[in-house]
Amino acid sequence: MINETLSVTVDRVEKVATDVVSLVLTRPDGAHFPAWQPGSHIDVHIDEGLTRQYSLCSSPSDLSHLRIAVLKVPDSRGGSIAVHERVSEGQRLIISTPRNNFPLTDSRKYLFLAGGIGITPIVPMLEWAESHGRDWRLFYGARDAGRMAFAEQLEQRYGTGRVTLVPEDSHGRVDLESVLGLPRAHMLVYACGPSGMLRAVEDLCMGWPPGVLKTERFVATELGPGSTDQPFEVELARTGTTVTVPADTTILEAVEAVGVRVLSSCRHGLCGTCETGVLAGMPEHRDAVLTDEDREAGQVMMICCSRAAAGCDRLTLDL
Repeated sequence: MINETLSVTVDRVEKVATDVVSLVLTRPDGAHFPAWQPGSHIDVHIDEGLTRQYSLCSSPSDLSHLRIAVLKVPDSRGGSIAVHERVSEGQRLIISTPRNNFPLTDSRKYLFLAGGIGITPIVPMLEWAESHGRDWRLFYGARDAGRMAFAEQLEQRYGTGRVTLVPEDSHGRVDLESVLGLPRAHMLVYACGPSGMLRAVEDLCMGWPPGVLKTERFVATELGPGSTDQPFEVELARTGTTVTVPADTTILEAVEAVGVRVLSSCRHGLCGTCETGVLAGMPEHRDAVLTDEDREAGQVMMICCSRAAAGCDRLTLDL
């Protein structure tokens, strides 16, 4: 499904934590934005050829504006630097309409775990859970208190009984073993933050019921020793064309080279735009979007980063 784009105005640029700026976006004609659900993100077209994805951290109940928060990462691919150094109030930007790879499933209870800028998709989830009378707790960690975006507002709004802030320099890291050591009935766990934190959360949730843990990553999957970068073939089912994908080329690049247009955005397995149906063969998933259930089913893949699994020399894709 093609994602529509919108022209927006940067209404406000606010520093909300060390190296974190918030952009409040409005529509030039004053119209409301399309409805969206907690966990959604937008593509932001910053410069020509520079598009990045950012989670929405405003209120889904107020569609007069959208808000994102961007962490400045010196060794990033350039998007965060551009936002911090070249985006200003009054500027026009092009964004996508919101889409959601991290949806909030209804549950009696929630445990929210946020690390650093990982708080952004969690903020509207808290609002939803609170407004619907659900039982929830948030544990929010960062290197120091100055790096905890929206922390003061969250404490003031929900109270310290619901919100636990854990700045590492004064309190150490969030005690995940204590928080996750005992599985609880009717509870879902939502976690977003650095890769190391998410790996620890995944390990500790192994004893919880399947499907309880929901995570969102800001970097694609780190590959283990079973990964492969061998050449393989891709059959395009709609035309019968066969394309060879070299070791140093993605499927997306290979099919684009023979004139096949595929909707894509981040090109790093983070946004889900290039999701493609797999009709035959076994993919090796390298994205940060699909659920464990989707990966096991093997019926879709992100062709900007994922490849054929070891021992599979041919994939048939719905292209």
